[in-house]
Amino acid sequence: MRNPPADIRADDLLRALREHWDLPFGRLTHAPVGFGDHHWTADGRWFVTAARPARSFAALAAAMRTAADLDLDFVVRPLPARDAAPIAPFPPHYALTVYPLVEGTAGEFGQEQTGSDRTAMATLLAALHGSTATGVPVFDPSLTARAALERALDELDRPWTGGPYAEPARRLLSAHGAAKLREVLAAFDARAAAHGTGTVITHGEPHPGNVLRAGSRRLLIDWDTVALAPPERDLWLALGECRRAWEAYTAATGHEVSRPAMDFFRLRWQLDDISLYVRDFRSPHEDDPDTRTAWEGLREYVAAVAR
Repeated sequence: MRNPPADIRADDLLRALREHWDLPFGRLTHAPVGFGDHHWTADGRWFVTAARPARSFAALAAAMRTAADLDLDFVVRPLPARDAAPIAPFPPHYALTVYPLVEGTAGEFGQEQTGSDRTAMATLLAALHGSTATGVPVFDPSLTARAALERALDELDRPWTGGPYAEPARRLLSAHGAAKLREVLAAFDARAAAHGTGTVITHGEPHPGNVLRAGSRRLLIDWDTVALAPPERDLWLALGECRRAWEAYTAATGHEVSRPAMDFFRLRWQLDDISLYVRDFRSPHEDDPDTRTAWEGLREYVAAVAR
């Protein structure tokens, strides 16, 4: 996130890090990068993340344990805490993860990718999807904040409170109509049964913002959504419409890329973000760079699924 979290004091964070990791933490510097989680660098040696687990602390721990166990040279692994766990609790809402600070440059979500970029990602993902590990979480295609979205659709006829984007969000959804959005949700539910299961280890969010360029190497970061799922959970985001990348992936794995599965996982991404944005805009919030990014995301995805 671009802004430091109002509910985390640097002294408290530093105290928690020293309690859970056997590392000589001295000084924290907020890192205004990414979206969703909060980040700091520590002493120019470590990268610290505070995340609100999307589903549960146990699910996040299982994902990070999987990342730590992967025998792949492009994985930036979490450093084990004193109790050997990959994450540590930071009450009341957060889980902490510590990584080595790797010199490199990350991209941005949504930035243009060349055919060479996408083909390189096809090779990298083929290696990930061919790997094995124990205790890997199983992907759950259900929307993270489905209940909150359903309640919001039921309440389009009354004012929303929470902050500056509450009413604009209500008007945006009203313009497309609750019936249309429920129709999209029903279509999503029908397709989830066909595309929601699989047996390869997927990253979940292999967009440019989670790819670190370190010299000629590409490293994958941010493993909190790793899960067993169909390959297309990663491929729609990393390969896009680049046929050369599709062919490279098929040549490396023998798996023919499925257009319906690609479309399903694109729709699932859009609906999941809509559910989260609507939930957050109906909750207390401020007008800042992070909420403005969320607002643009909501506008884009509502328009996309309505089409």
